[in-house]
Formats: sequence, C-alpha cells, structure tokens
Amino acid sequence: MRYSAFSIVKNALTGNVNWKPAWRQPEPKPFYDVIIVGGGGHGLATAYYLAKEFGLKNIAVLEKGYLGSGNVGRNTTIVRSNYMLPGNEPFYEFSMKLWERMEQDLNYNAMLSQRGIINLYHNDGQRDAYIRRGNAMWMEGVAAELLDRAALKKMLPFLNFAHARFPIMGGLLQKRGGTARHDAVAWGYARAADRLGVDLIQNCEVTGIRRENGVVTGVETSRGFIGCGKLGLAAAGNTSRVGQMADLKLPIESHVLQAFVTEGLKPAIDHVITYGAGHFYISQSDKGGLVFGAEIDGYNSYAQRGNLATVEHVMEEGVTMIPGLSRVRVLRSWGGVMDMSMDGSPIISHTPIDNLYLNCGWCYGGFKATPASGFCFAHLIAKNETHPVARFLRLDRFERGYPIDEHGAGPQPNLH
Repeated sequence: MRYSAFSIVKNALTGNVNWKPAWRQPEPKPFYDVIIVGGGGHGLATAYYLAKEFGLKNIAVLEKGYLGSGNVGRNTTIVRSNYMLPGNEPFYEFSMKLWERMEQDLNYNAMLSQRGIINLYHNDGQRDAYIRRGNAMWMEGVAAELLDRAALKKMLPFLNFAHARFPIMGGLLQKRGGTARHDAVAWGYARAADRLGVDLIQNCEVTGIRRENGVVTGVETSRGFIGCGKLGLAAAGNTSRVGQMADLKLPIESHVLQAFVTEGLKPAIDHVITYGAGHFYISQSDKGGLVFGAEIDGYNSYAQRGNLATVEHVMEEGVTMIPGLSRVRVLRSWGGVMDMSMDGSPIISHTPIDNLYLNCGWCYGGFKATPASGFCFAHLIAKNETHPVARFLRLDRFERGYPIDEHGAGPQPNLH
C-alpha cells in the first residue's frame, strides 16, 4: 500500500481497520544470495539499496530482536555533515543529500527537520579550529557560517554567555543540519525493503558463521542454519561479538551512550546546539521534550544502560550551558551500544574472508550516516568494490597507517 492523502482519508472513513501490516513476517528460506546481520537502520538501509539500486532480489535481514530495537532507536536523532577531514566530509555530505530525498524515496514521513546545528566555541583556539572546519566544509561544497557572540545572542538568548570558566564566544552553524524521527527511519526502510521483496526476519539470532574452504557458506541461527552467497555484518555495538564467529579481531570497542528526554515544553530551542567545552548536545522534539546527551560511559560494555556518574556529568554540562535546564524534569533515558573505532571514524570494508563484508565503527555518528552507510555498504556487497565516498573507510587503514582522526585523540576509542 502506498501512503497518500487519499489513503489516509479513505481509511479514516472506514474506521482505520483496513491498514495492512507495514511488512511481512516471512519464514527463513534455506538460502539467500545476501544475508545482512542486523535489523537496525544500517542493515535495513543496506537491504533496501541492494534491492532498489543494484537489482538484487534474494536478500534477508536477520535481527535477533525486533526491527529497530538497537541503536537506530537509541540516539538523539541528529543529522549533519559538518566534518573536516576528507575521509569523513564527502561521506557525510552524501548521507545528507540522501536524507533530503529520503521521504520521497521511501514514501514514509521520517520527520526530517533541517533546523540548523550550531557548535559553540569558548576560546580563541577553538574558534580558529571551527574556522578551519568551516573552510574544509566549503571546500567540499557544504555551506557553513561562523557566528560571533552578538549574532548568537539574538538566536539563542537562553545560553550562559557569561560563564566564568567557559564563556560562549560564538558558534559554527550548518543550516542544513537538524533532526529526523529515529524509529521512523527504521520503519521507513523496513517497509520499503519489504515492498522490494527483502525478507525481514525478526527474533532470529545469529549464533555462528559457517565457513568452508575459506568462504562463508551461511549462518547458524536460533531458527536453524541459513545458507548465503554473501554475508554483511551491520551489528553496531555487537559487531565484535559477531565478528568473533568468523575469527575476526576488530579494532573497535563497545561503550554505552546514554540519552535523555525531558517533560514537554512550549517551543524553546529552535536548533540543535552542541557545547564546545564538553560534548553536550540538545534539541527539542516535535512533542516538546528536550532531547540531549553527552559523552559515552568510559568503560567497555554491551549493556543498553549506563551508570549514574555519567548521568550526573551530562546534567552538569547541560546546566552549565543552559542554566534554565535546572528547572526541567527528565522523564526518561536510554542507552545505545556504540561501536567505537580506534580513530573515531567508521569502517565499510571487505574483510580477509572473500564473501564477508563489514559495516561498523560508527562511534557517535551512526544515525546521521544511516542512508550513506546503507548505500555504500550495498555498493560494496553488490559490486565487490568500494564506493568512492567510502574509499577512506577501509578496515586495513589501521595497519597501513591511514587513520581518520577527526578529533586528534589518538588510538583510544573512548576519547573520540
């Protein structure tokens, strides 16, 4: 069923009892040409683009829980392409362009809101770094604007400009940045992939990867063995565990990233704002709740929950940037399992096993990368060659000495 104004009116007049399920519930086939492990945004987008752009038909997505139960529904919904390094900026700008046409492509309302994202700076050195980043963006054809304190005060008068230790001096604005409804992105890709014949198999946990003569022949699952011609891993924070099934030791660590939502407020924050003296970021949802987060929990974990010390730290950062937040009540929080790479940048790559492909290392950037991640991973699997905008994201860059270290933090995943 194609969604339209006519279908909404028609179903409203008939009691909304004729809507069909958004996707099928198929039983697994004995064999697929391509299996994608992971029914989150990246896995679903990969399956969609494999079918739509590259003409593959016999595809399955295996998800151990329900679709969208992982990181795609456990983030702060931010989309942007304000990166500096040549390995990142073209890739995330490609993703931004896919975001801008996603709703028409999928026939689904992902609630994309390009309200602008502002990165605050607090000293001269940080301003110079943002000037450099803005210039790098312009060199890739991406608009950026440096705002001084006066301009920022007009736009965001509620910020704490006169903080004694971290005074706000200005910010770097990308007007095309913003937010999208995170679970709608998963549902939109799932529905569109299903319409193209992709089998979306939920509650099907992969427990082993079977190999013969050096190539993958299929996966052992909680629903039996399923054979495949090619296997793609898009398991986010669980990638290292799934990779171990094929004897892959990957340069990633898993950490929890917590996010929070407050009670609903009248419209107060028009942009996405990030705090330059820490890693706090905040926006306001369409329902009025303030959505925010900050750094990951510093220890390795596969749990979808964090600790109170990080909660306290996030709240302190938020109140330092916006003192009025101290009067707002937090209603709920969640944790996503981040696959943090050694240089803070993602991996879309071949592996040492010919028909096994890898999509991981998304750190804080997984949600905004969803469309480009899916498109480039599908390109790699279908053509067995890297997409041009993902050419820097190969797994072997670490052993070749070509990391993409956006923050200059060195090979320490929990600092990126």
